[in-house]
Amino acid sequence: MLESWRWFGPEDPVTLSDARQAGAHGVVTALHHIYDGRIWTPDDIAERMALVKKAGMTWAVCESIPVNSAIKRRDGEWWRYLDAWKQCLANLGKAGVPVVCYNFMPVVDWTRTDLMYPTAAGGFALRFDMIDFVAYDVFVLKRRAAEDSYDLAVIDAARQRLATKSEDEILKLEKNIIAGLPGGEDSHTRETIRGHIAAFDDISSDDMRDNLVEFLKEVVPVAAEHGVRLAIHPDDPPFSLFGLPRVVSTEDDVKTILETVDEPANGITLCAGSYGSRAGNDLVKMAERFADRIHFVHLRNVAREADGSFTESEHLGGDVNMVSLISALRKEERRREREGRADSVIPMRPDHGHLLIDDQKKKVNPGYSCIGRLKGLAELRGVIAAVDQLT
Repeated sequence: MLESWRWFGPEDPVTLSDARQAGAHGVVTALHHIYDGRIWTPDDIAERMALVKKAGMTWAVCESIPVNSAIKRRDGEWWRYLDAWKQCLANLGKAGVPVVCYNFMPVVDWTRTDLMYPTAAGGFALRFDMIDFVAYDVFVLKRRAAEDSYDLAVIDAARQRLATKSEDEILKLEKNIIAGLPGGEDSHTRETIRGHIAAFDDISSDDMRDNLVEFLKEVVPVAAEHGVRLAIHPDDPPFSLFGLPRVVSTEDDVKTILETVDEPANGITLCAGSYGSRAGNDLVKMAERFADRIHFVHLRNVAREADGSFTESEHLGGDVNMVSLISALRKEERRREREGRADSVIPMRPDHGHLLIDDQKKKVNPGYSCIGRLKGLAELRGVIAAVDQLT
């Protein structure tokens, strides 16, 4: 597996030198400063590529080209944003970027309620707390008909939870949920997010799935023409938020995506933490079933709770059997190598990491501190070595 590292560009407090010292060879990056639907020009891409090469690394994956909401709803000037997306994709392919990860989540990207959840060891983890989220959605944001999305017992628990929070704690919760996390497509205020959510009121899950398929029919041929493998990232968390449709959450969702546009360039990002946050998803089974269309892997782990809450755990802890998952992925890599496939080495990155040691005194992007990811990458590297030794 190609050990890779997410880097948010020159403003990232964790440098490419840090990533190289951690043992990574591949870089997962994007032009995050150009997020408004403009085309990433060859010069823009070449500038980023030069920084990666100067560090002695390779630009292994672009994560991500933002998919404008108009494309997801297929309204307004969706065609203009789609044409720009396709041009960005073509330009990346011409520059030699082999994999493009993207997502189709409406309004909010990956979402957590707590960015500093204390661990038993003294570090800090990311957490999604369902009761906190419902408290915000129903009683703070006061989304129209929000109560219809939850059981009465959950709403009652949320009401009681909110009563224990100070105004500062409520504002912090709101910031965590809607102000935007690293790599996300947008940042919202309480006022603006209501409007963005309402714009999807007439979009059902079936509509959203149909719009995703139409998007794939447009972009997969462009990817294939320019030697790029597309890798759709799952919803995070893999269930509806704010009553919005999410259609990349389950094994059946993946089956639909891959079978409807059945081309090698149309593949997935197997994010163990995202898919693993939903109890019905068997990550090892999914890795085996969709093996030949896995173009990118995020290796992180989560400890799930019955109500849908989860905490990002140690990379080798939690509810995802990381050893069995890596075994399945290495088996697929060996199969590809025997077939002579150019993509026999699958890029992976240690997704997220606990905030540890000196990083607790530094300004870092939530989930993307250096030491926590270094630790995770080292642990995953050890598992890979052990799996290879025993097979």
